Amino acid sequence: MTIKYLCLSVALIICVLTPCSAEEVPISDATSECLECHAIIHPGIVSDWQKSRHARITPKQAMAVEGLARKVSSQAVAESLSGVVVGCAECHLLRPDAHADSYEHNGYTVHNVVSPDDCATCHPTEAEQYSRNIMSHAYGNLVNNAVYQQQQEAILGMAHEPGGKSPFKYQPDLSGAEACLYCHGTKLNVSGTEVRDTELAGELEFPVIEGWPNQGVGRINLDGSRGSCSACHTRHQFSIEMARKPHTCKECHIGPDVPAFKVYTASKHGNIFSTHQAGWQFSSVPWTIGKDFTAPTCGACHVSLLVNADGDVVARRSHQMNNRLPWRIFGLIYAHPHPLKPDTTVIRNKDGQPLPTDFEGGYATEFLIDRAEMDKRRNAMQAICLNCHGTSWVEGHWERFENTIQETNAKTLVATRIMTEVWRKGHAAGPPNAAANPFDEAVEKLWMDSWLFYANTTRFASAMAGGGDYGVYADGRYHLNRRIAELYDWLQLRNTVNPPQ
Repeated sequence: MTIKYLCLSVALIICVLTPCSAEEVPISDATSECLECHAIIHPGIVSDWQKSRHARITPKQAMAVEGLARKVSSQAVAESLSGVVVGCAECHLLRPDAHADSYEHNGYTVHNVVSPDDCATCHPTEAEQYSRNIMSHAYGNLVNNAVYQQQQEAILGMAHEPGGKSPFKYQPDLSGAEACLYCHGTKLNVSGTEVRDTELAGELEFPVIEGWPNQGVGRINLDGSRGSCSACHTRHQFSIEMARKPHTCKECHIGPDVPAFKVYTASKHGNIFSTHQAGWQFSSVPWTIGKDFTAPTCGACHVSLLVNADGDVVARRSHQMNNRLPWRIFGLIYAHPHPLKPDTTVIRNKDGQPLPTDFEGGYATEFLIDRAEMDKRRNAMQAICLNCHGTSWVEGHWERFENTIQETNAKTLVATRIMTEVWRKGHAAGPPNAAANPFDEAVEKLWMDSWLFYANTTRFASAMAGGGDYGVYADGRYHLNRRIAELYDWLQLRNTVNPPQ
């Protein structure tokens, strides 16, 4: 090691080991050894960790907090972990036998990929809630659904000169990992090992992980668990503030299929956030409405523990994400009540398809929440709204929202009936031919646009109480009606030019 690097190492280690307060924090010997090298080769990671709550508070101190301010849900943590801050070793050495990527590294058995089951050491309630969340099953819900795979093939497929009608052929490659699986998550697999010549320690052997890097919400981890806490609490600060800000959700919810962020930024709520958020307190637990923030963010509506000015609980913290949501407005192909279970691959509509609705708009009721549960979730969401709005405002908003669901579902039905007629007359290959891809021909993409983009955008604009033009010209009703008109004209023209035999 050169003198330059040695001096830098010592300076960084002193910086890391010296907390902001006068009291020195207890750091384990193993984490201290990690920092000796990684402060040099990964100063960004070390700096992030140093700014984290993990680097300042031990699990024992966190568990001693009483009442709503408590941030950990564990009641007991192993003695070897409870008295030191949560550092490199406390996460990357946990449960080595459970991780397929565990390997010997400078005298320790290390794994690279930290999973929700590791985080459950201190956050068991949150990990269990997340396991009941549709997001945690996002990988399997996509890749194990034959209909969604046809859609993915039509979107990601390589263009070619076809012998048939479709110019696309799916070729599995790295594209999926940075497309659909970027958000849904990849399936990680150790395919072998490789030796790297490192500057500080010479040759070291590391596992080769297929599907890495990825922080998708439904990632299949090397201990068999699902999900990635760092999708919202980005490594290595794992910040509550970051998870509560809408830019974090924007990463996957920007549209046009799920345009939550762009609708939010154009809404009155988003306007208040962009104007006043510099003065908000994003790290407070619990989060006090009117004191810590004055307009909802994604986290306020769907996740955070909220209290009013008197300290009364308005909404309990939840990592299930959808337990304040009665409707699943992401149309597949229609908006519908939320699924009963996070594994949506078990759903079958009346036609045997793995979809929550049939092509005529009927619900696969057996697999969806009932009216009583929908009412419970609606009341939970409205309880938040009522802290800033009067009853008539909230009820008026909800009346418009449910009307928008009915409206967009009705328009989707018209578009789908036109598309069904196209298939029936043989102008395109689709249902009831199970082997045909219903998404890959030009006319089918017109149909898909109508519900995947324009009906969805209209519903999001309504649900989130804003984004004005997103309900009209900006991928809203105008484009939805235009697509229906184009579908109708396409069918009429094809019937004229190429009438069915």
